[in-house]
Amino acid sequence: MSVRLQIHGDLKDLLNGIADPGVNCRDLDRSAPVKDLIESQGVPHTEVGLVVSRGAERSFLYTPAGGEIVDVFPHTPPVDVSLPSVLFPVPFGEASFVVDVNVARLAGLLRLTGFDCLYDPRLDDAMIAEVAGGERRILLTRDRELLKRNRVLRGRLIRSDRPWEQLAEVIRFFGLRDRIDLFCRCPRCNVPLVNIDKGDVLDQLEPLTRMMYDRFTRCPGCGQVYWSGSHHSRIREKLAAALDDLQ
Repeated sequence: MSVRLQIHGDLKDLLNGIADPGVNCRDLDRSAPVKDLIESQGVPHTEVGLVVSRGAERSFLYTPAGGEIVDVFPHTPPVDVSLPSVLFPVPFGEASFVVDVNVARLAGLLRLTGFDCLYDPRLDDAMIAEVAGGERRILLTRDRELLKRNRVLRGRLIRSDRPWEQLAEVIRFFGLRDRIDLFCRCPRCNVPLVNIDKGDVLDQLEPLTRMMYDRFTRCPGCGQVYWSGSHHSRIREKLAAALDDLQ
């Protein structure tokens, strides 16, 4: 007897070989843990928020019996990764991220909004997955196969292909609006910025910048100096537009 997977919500859009978008059931003639069954149909485990079978909530390790019906539901945002669940028993600390090359621009935007986000184009998929699991970072990518790796504990398959929309998607999905701290982290190398005296950087400033600005920060990693120029206003406007009603 086969195991029937019933896929709900927007997880239906991730199913392999969709012939009829209205059909959400898959009958599988094999015995395997729920995680393997779900991912064999194209849905990464990171996208699943709840698995129910025979009236009980199940873990990814659960192996359903023949004839069993397994309901698979997406997450219900906002998702708090600091809270353990049946599917995700390992709690994370503060939300920190790692991204791969296909959402590289998202890394800079997350850093601008104050979030710890690792991006290194030299890392291959196996190394990214190891960093995600070893450092308990949320993996952000548009690559389904990368999210299926066992080493990945938490993640998000980014739906949008536009960086600012991607940022809004992440903030909304993980409920991070109240944790935004603009311009506190270096967008180049992810290191928290430190305040510095104007006199310490006078020789690095253009004459107009010396005249107009008095408050400066510097990255202890790369040495880049920052100040609240007109670009800050433009970034605030783009962020407000992306989040619609950001205060």
